[in-house]
Amino acid sequence: MILVDASGISASRPDRPLFTDLSLTISDGDRLGVVGINGCGKSTLLRMLAGLTAPDTGVVRRGRSTRIVVLDQEAVLEPGIVRDSVIAGLDGANTWETEAVLDHLGMGALLDTSIDVLSGGQRKRVALARALVSEPELLILDEPTNHLDLDAIGWLETRLARFRGGLVLVTHDRHVLDRVCTKVLEIDRGAGYLHEGGYQGYLEGRQAREDRDVAAESTRRNLARRELAWLLRGAPARTRKPKAHIESARALVDGRPQAAARAGSLSLASAAARADDSDRGPAQGSFRNTPDVRLAPRLGTKVIELHAVGHRFDVGVVPGRWLFRKLEWLLEPGGRYGIVGANGTGKTTLLDVLAGRIVAAEGSLDVGPTVRLSYSDQLGRTLDPAQRVREAVAGPARPVGTPEDKRLMEQFWFDDDAQFAPIGTLSGGERRRLQLLLVLAERPNVLLLDEPTNDLDLDTLRALEDFLEEWPGTLVVVSHDRSFMDRTVEDVVAIEGGRAALVSGGYAGWRAQRDSASVGLKQAVSAPKVSAQTVSTQMVSTSRRSASTLRHLIKEAEKDLGKATRDRERASGDLEAAVARGDHAVIASIGTALADAQSRVDASEERWLELAAEAEG
Repeated sequence: MILVDASGISASRPDRPLFTDLSLTISDGDRLGVVGINGCGKSTLLRMLAGLTAPDTGVVRRGRSTRIVVLDQEAVLEPGIVRDSVIAGLDGANTWETEAVLDHLGMGALLDTSIDVLSGGQRKRVALARALVSEPELLILDEPTNHLDLDAIGWLETRLARFRGGLVLVTHDRHVLDRVCTKVLEIDRGAGYLHEGGYQGYLEGRQAREDRDVAAESTRRNLARRELAWLLRGAPARTRKPKAHIESARALVDGRPQAAARAGSLSLASAAARADDSDRGPAQGSFRNTPDVRLAPRLGTKVIELHAVGHRFDVGVVPGRWLFRKLEWLLEPGGRYGIVGANGTGKTTLLDVLAGRIVAAEGSLDVGPTVRLSYSDQLGRTLDPAQRVREAVAGPARPVGTPEDKRLMEQFWFDDDAQFAPIGTLSGGERRRLQLLLVLAERPNVLLLDEPTNDLDLDTLRALEDFLEEWPGTLVVVSHDRSFMDRTVEDVVAIEGGRAALVSGGYAGWRAQRDSASVGLKQAVSAPKVSAQTVSTQMVSTSRRSASTLRHLIKEAEKDLGKATRDRERASGDLEAAVARGDHAVIASIGTALADAQSRVDASEERWLELAAEAEG
């Protein structure tokens, strides 16, 4: 059954068009993800499909009895308490199910809380719960994983995979796209491209299209050269050529390939380089395309040390509950740390302690003398909606529109029009990108990121991951994006049950340890791989190495494991693609590479377990 049919629709913003002549049909059982760069019109398209916004041109037809429920970026809720706001106006809403959904989304302790006192993220979770229990034929979700913790996202994936109606969602979560979606609509330079499959299908389809574009441009250039030679033959010959043919040839010669969606590739390193240049003066300044040690001031051996740190928020004279206690944490130069835990456990609070915004209720914090810290929090720095982008980048102390600033904005994909745009007209992702630009331009050597992936498109996410992978400073990140954490984090501070502890092995190591603990002792003993903690009880090291040596060796093992894991995933993807194509000539060679990568993964895991056991012993 067709739920929504959009034919030839277009949309524009005051400063530029978004998409034109886009046609799309959503049927019962479809699972459609919508992707594209920030500001391309994804949210606008969702609102058009839901009937909240009319297209500039074209028509959107909806089934006569189709019940459509939409989760917008801005949550609109009924007044009252959380529980009642979810079920208000929903016939036959099950109170038990409502409370269960709210609990899975981290709102179980706030059922009787007034909507008026909730944060923006909490309101979004309540709105998501309302959408999920409303039993629509078509469910439209705009960034549903924002403000959810890792457990809640895993639960949401399962819920959406079981949903029987039609589903359309905008998300940057690559795991969700792969597990939930059967099709992906890519909006690129005003056109829509439909790809079969999830995130991997989108990547393969996009690459195939780009390859076709390269081939078409090569063909155009060859034709242009031949036509140009034809035009430049002697004047007598040219007079006998049909005028229309001449005009066609000139158009072919003058033609250009379609402009990229963004000018160049995002070079986040250049933001830090710009600040570095300003320190040295314009005569010596230069922009660089890849991070190096000069992009951050030198960081000494001492970064930030936390000893027996804990925090709670007291209400007057009444002591609050402890979020975490007795945290021992020595941040190292170049360390890559993640903070994980359920919503409300104190992840952002710990970042605030590190940044000096909050004085811990107990324990001590010691900051090294060479630390230069920048903090990108969830709210982002306050931006004046009436101020133009170029004015915000210049700041109050420098002239507006310098060549250096213009280059910097272009590298962050703010073209000439966007540079003059008022900040209030930017999309959520564009504002987030501007906030990251301003944070990195401070040239920090310690960087704190709180949910940096919110509202960023997939291209920007990959560029940010590439930058952080090479950036020489110390990183601490809170994120619900599992792919982002896998790529950027080497150690994890886990906050659970009022305790905080450092876990080696990165996000994957923490997740494996947590999964192992949850299945109980019997299953853990029978499993082929055991946690580092279990190994440490069975092994006694005969030669003790220093703690600093062990930390260094563990980090090296983790890097080897990360590289081997990425190689395995890449080979696995190549193998699946080759099988799908029936390309038997390369299947054998890819299979060999996959087996080699798996062997290196196993060896690296065993090496890491041995070192971790020695460190804990």
